[in-house]
Amino acid sequence: MEMNRLQLPRNMIENSMFEEEPDVVDLAKEPCLHPLEPDEVEYEPRGSRLLVRGLGEHEMDEDEEDYESSAKLLGMSFMNRSTGLRNSSAGYRPSAEGACSVPSARTLVVCAFIIVVAVSVIMVIYLLPRCTFTKEGCHKQNQSIGLIQPLATNGKLFPWAQIRLPTAIMPQRYELSLHPNLTSMTFKGSVTILLQARQATWNIILHSTGHNISRVTFMSAVSSQEKQVEILEYPYHDQIAIVAPEALLAGHSYSVKIEYSANISSSYCGFYGLTYRDENNKRKYFAATQFEPLAARSAFPCFDEPAFKATFIIKIIRDEQHTALSNMPKKSSVSMEDGLVQDEFSESVKMSTYLVAFIVGEMRNLSEDVNGTLVSVYTVPEKIGQAHHALETTVKLLEFYENYFEIKYPLKKLDLVAIPDFEAGAMENWGLLTFREETLLYDNTTSSVADRKLVTKIIAHELAHQWFGNLVTMQWWNDLWLNEGFATFMEYFSLEKIFKELYSYEDFLDAQLKTMKKDSLNSSHPISSSVQSSEQIEEMFDSLSYFKGASLLLMLKTFLSEDVFQHAVILYLHNHSYASTQSDDLWDSFNEVTNKTLDVKRMMKTWTLQKGFPLVTVQRKGTELFIQQERFFSGRKPEIYPVDASYLWHIPITYVTDGRNYSEYRAVSLLDKKSDIINLTEQVQWVKVNTNMTGYYIVHYADDDWAALITLLKTNPYVLSDKDRANLINNIFELAGLGKVPLQRAFSLMDYLINENQTAPIAEALFQTGLIYDLLEKLGHMDLASRLVSRVHKLLQSQIQRQAWTDEGTPSARELRSALLEFACTHSLENCTTTAMKLFDDWVASNGTYSLPTDVMTTVFKVGAKTEKGWSFLLSMYISIGSEAEKNKILEALASSEDVRKLYWLMKSSLDGDIIRTQKLSQVIRAVGRHFAGHLLAWDFVKENWNKLVQKFHLGSYTMQSIVAGSTHLFSTKAHLSEVQAFFESQSEATFRLRCVQEALEVIQLNIQWMEKNLKALIQWYI
Repeated sequence: MEMNRLQLPRNMIENSMFEEEPDVVDLAKEPCLHPLEPDEVEYEPRGSRLLVRGLGEHEMDEDEEDYESSAKLLGMSFMNRSTGLRNSSAGYRPSAEGACSVPSARTLVVCAFIIVVAVSVIMVIYLLPRCTFTKEGCHKQNQSIGLIQPLATNGKLFPWAQIRLPTAIMPQRYELSLHPNLTSMTFKGSVTILLQARQATWNIILHSTGHNISRVTFMSAVSSQEKQVEILEYPYHDQIAIVAPEALLAGHSYSVKIEYSANISSSYCGFYGLTYRDENNKRKYFAATQFEPLAARSAFPCFDEPAFKATFIIKIIRDEQHTALSNMPKKSSVSMEDGLVQDEFSESVKMSTYLVAFIVGEMRNLSEDVNGTLVSVYTVPEKIGQAHHALETTVKLLEFYENYFEIKYPLKKLDLVAIPDFEAGAMENWGLLTFREETLLYDNTTSSVADRKLVTKIIAHELAHQWFGNLVTMQWWNDLWLNEGFATFMEYFSLEKIFKELYSYEDFLDAQLKTMKKDSLNSSHPISSSVQSSEQIEEMFDSLSYFKGASLLLMLKTFLSEDVFQHAVILYLHNHSYASTQSDDLWDSFNEVTNKTLDVKRMMKTWTLQKGFPLVTVQRKGTELFIQQERFFSGRKPEIYPVDASYLWHIPITYVTDGRNYSEYRAVSLLDKKSDIINLTEQVQWVKVNTNMTGYYIVHYADDDWAALITLLKTNPYVLSDKDRANLINNIFELAGLGKVPLQRAFSLMDYLINENQTAPIAEALFQTGLIYDLLEKLGHMDLASRLVSRVHKLLQSQIQRQAWTDEGTPSARELRSALLEFACTHSLENCTTTAMKLFDDWVASNGTYSLPTDVMTTVFKVGAKTEKGWSFLLSMYISIGSEAEKNKILEALASSEDVRKLYWLMKSSLDGDIIRTQKLSQVIRAVGRHFAGHLLAWDFVKENWNKLVQKFHLGSYTMQSIVAGSTHLFSTKAHLSEVQAFFESQSEATFRLRCVQEALEVIQLNIQWMEKNLKALIQWYI
């Protein structure tokens, strides 16, 4: 799945409250919680009726029992009894004179007896043989404690206590029939599931949520007679249990049929409905699905875990004016009464439930056959003219992936559908890819080179998923990075190979640097992490799973060579087609290809099973290079957090020196211990480690080596690649934030920019100084902020003056133009605002028909939005135009207003979803929160509307992560830290424990520390 590509906050920090991730994460007290790891058991929430009982056929092994929960329950019971004793002991109240009354002899004897019994019980428990007390409880061999068995909604015992489904029953095939009513927003459904028993059992446990189940029937393979059976519901785990009328025998097949009805969802997950207005302003109805990660269960009862793969036959009843689509080609259409049509789709390949999809609505399409696969792009009728670029791009990518993976795309058709209202950027449903309109459609007159590149990259990402994720699927959400890291890597790799006119490495470099900022926090997580609740699963869809995963693959490809990398990937896909895998399966394929000359599994586990990344410290002494590693930890105070010696990575160390030709010689060494020495073979003037930033680590140099690199940049910067120059700017500012390098040295290095003409270093410098400017501005240090702008302007002045207001040049040059002119206009430098205002006035005079250069359109709109008349005209154009690319640029400009009333109206309108679609809300909040006028307003809006936001987007979702970060990441006072912390503490425990909330608190605290550390020096230094 493609996340909504919004800027991730990079000024993030560590919070002393959360040094280590807790061993046990409390599950949310929400009605919809989701799977634990196989060896973990979850129980009823506090306040529920509980029963201690053995589970018969489902009795757990010792290591699956939750002794701590049982101990807590017994403790609570003891406390309740103790309270009762205290409440009944009125005889011990002080007398009126203040003296204690004397207890009777009988009372003393009873009390003594109780004390003796209590002490005896404690000693017996403590001295039990083969019993070891740990924080988990008492672990004994051959001893079984009765688990706390949940109760179904009808008060009967529910026969399964875990969140993860049992594996005694496996689905083989689903036959799903649906009849949605898009005006009443309801649907009727029936699903027949062919099952196979792997172990003997009486119960069939599967997922279902929000269904009104009217009838359930059961049939065995040996008997064709349907039997109506009892069903038990346990909403807390989204589970139902079908109690079979006979024992289900291992190896035998059975089927169940479930008839039900439900509401079409009003959120963005499950089978959800939406309305939009066509070109004639007529309201239209549309329904689509978004099942990843946990929402297939809300559309039909199913075994809703990735490893439970099966085939699907889907039938949909629709109105005749609508089109219905699903994963597979349409097999037949049958006319029914009342103007209805039933479409039946061919049986699918074996796949996970989260990849099932269906869409109903009015659509048109463009199609092309590619080696027997019909590729089609679908849109609402009036936007079909914007589908040509997507079709051409998909055709090229499909041929490339089939050749690269040496596996033909297995389906007969591949549909790409632009959904009018869609939360995610896109979704890889097998054979039915779904997108936001802005990530699939391309308008030649209003889409910039960045827009075209975005559409191309996201199509590449989703198409790569047809192999990574669909053909081969992770067993469980803890290894989501296998899906998303690979798809992200392939989107950039494919652009480099077949869309050279669009490829610019700056995008990936920028994303990698942002991700490392996030990964340096204590609230980070390993990309392969144990996940339990639905919120934790949702939170795995973050930049670490996507971009850290992709960065590690890039590092591995560079280290092993492109050929070895490709052969290992092909082997992995061939060995595990239509199956489910873990990370080790991927590394085993690499080890097989390398013939164990390098233990790839051992190396890569140091990167996937540890959070964070290494700081490599380098010191040159003669012809020797001394290197050592430790964890890079933002905001770490050594007196509070000593360096954790347990962190150790196997790091491919690449470096370049002045002793060799840069383009031909790149030395590589593997650092698999805390420190080592590299022999340089000759005296050198300088050394640059982490060549082209292909390694996922930050480098710190000794003072003399920093000085040598700064001198090199000022005298001959182009000896280093532009990636290396950007890397040095990033590393020195990150180290300055840690206090390892004086901030003045970072600015000294940046002074070479007066001679810089490449995008990546300039963009990184603008980003790093922009963070400092934002903090100074939000605290009211306007004079200091202005001096910072003046210093940066002095360095970039010649580059800014060189920019033309056109769309000419390479993608990299065009993106540099956009960045420089926006910087100049934002701070009223040169004649930028005058030129932009003239272009805006011409555009307004033409009633929006004048063709503005697309690369500077956002800047022009922002300047125009500063006037009342300009803002109003932009809003009217936003409502009336059909180009999503142009609407995005206008929305960015509208959110840059300094009028808080307008900013509040924008956020409110986006939440309401009529004029501005709710899918845009996180983008609006982030844009509002970025500017001085709106950074407090955005947070107030989030607080006021928190419950509505959670209802629409769900806790832990990428959208909620973005909203929390976007509304808090520029706070830098202790008062704001206290306010944000108090607000989230007042919510549910699950909310406060969200990773994005802990991250937000860390960010604020790091901002505070940065200002405390550097403000005085900045004032004295005057930038």
